[in-house]
Amino acid sequence: MSCIEIIELAEHTPIRIDRERLPVEAAEILKKKFSDKIAVEMISFGPDSDWQLTSQDWVGYVPLTSEVGIRLLPKKGVKITNLFGMLEYAYGLKSFHLSEKGLYDCDTLEDFYDRLAKILAHRILDRSRRGFYHSYQPKSDQLPFLRGRIDLQRASLRPWDVKLECHFEEHTSDIKDNQILTWTLLQILRSRLCTKNSLQSVSHVYRKLLSFTELEPCAPESCLDRIYNRLNDDYRPMHALCRLFLEHLGPAHRIGKREMIPFLVNMANLYEFFVAEWLKAQTLEGYSIEAQRDIIIDHRQNLKFRMDLVLCSKISQQPKCIMDTKYKSGPPSMSDIHQVIAYAEAIGCSEAILIYPVEMELPLDMIVGNIHVRSATFSLESDLDEAGWDFVHEILRPWENAELIPPENQ
Repeated sequence: MSCIEIIELAEHTPIRIDRERLPVEAAEILKKKFSDKIAVEMISFGPDSDWQLTSQDWVGYVPLTSEVGIRLLPKKGVKITNLFGMLEYAYGLKSFHLSEKGLYDCDTLEDFYDRLAKILAHRILDRSRRGFYHSYQPKSDQLPFLRGRIDLQRASLRPWDVKLECHFEEHTSDIKDNQILTWTLLQILRSRLCTKNSLQSVSHVYRKLLSFTELEPCAPESCLDRIYNRLNDDYRPMHALCRLFLEHLGPAHRIGKREMIPFLVNMANLYEFFVAEWLKAQTLEGYSIEAQRDIIIDHRQNLKFRMDLVLCSKISQQPKCIMDTKYKSGPPSMSDIHQVIAYAEAIGCSEAILIYPVEMELPLDMIVGNIHVRSATFSLESDLDEAGWDFVHEILRPWENAELIPPENQ
């Protein structure tokens, strides 16, 4: 990547780029494949007009051609180390102490990606030395000998067939747990974002897995709700890393014979996941946090509200307030206010909070009917844990007697 022209864009900050840095071919790829992530406009109507590029709510890296790539940076004030911290919390990686491996020393998201790829490869390699996880899988086959259970109905209909239709279980390592690893490593290799530092390790482990697993496409959801036991518990962090890669590696596009896959993070979604996971990881004495609660408002048409966060009393399980995360700056919109009021009414609580990543010049604090609507800030501009506890104190203001247990006392 050292010989590639890299154009850097910060979120929602228009930048003028001349035609020499961004050829027409690369601009056409941007408009065709990534128009929802990067706005591309011509400065004038002339044939040699420069471009104006504006990044939306995304960070990451987009390879356009073999000569040009786009690096999308977080908005001004958001530290790159906090972006890594958000990813750790959102994908359940915090407990695996990945930050101790120097991830926070990375300068860009590509560096972070490269080091994560190497960590995943090394974890898989460590597992291979102890043997990959096996399990019994049901299979059916026509065999010249008896194995497992015979399909008697088929055998009676075809008495001349000397081969028996048998149903049996096979002890194999070609299972979903290992197929997820194989598919993820293939996507990492296809992205061409690995450096020499990680490419050799990833390629070696991929070939080892491919020798005994079928190459089955795996969605990010396949990494969730898996069953672990003492024999495969070390797969848990590997699957968490696989989910991170699979969710943020975008659809491929081709330049000649070269296939290119972007690595992109939707900051609005990440902020929502991060705030929820950070709160669930803390101890709020007397309170519990529920994320993504659904409230059915019309059974006939299957209409429902999905609330980002609900703060409940741990004893009564009654909702104390609902919270909605908004990755925005500036004053709240009326639609956002209407949304949280509707949520509060539907769930039957009198407190509704809009959560923002930056401090508002004029914080929201108003009464609408019986609903108290206010804003709160979970800042991304300082240490995440310190910002998180400031946020907790802010949301629990109406219940000042709440006893909080900060991290050092947990």
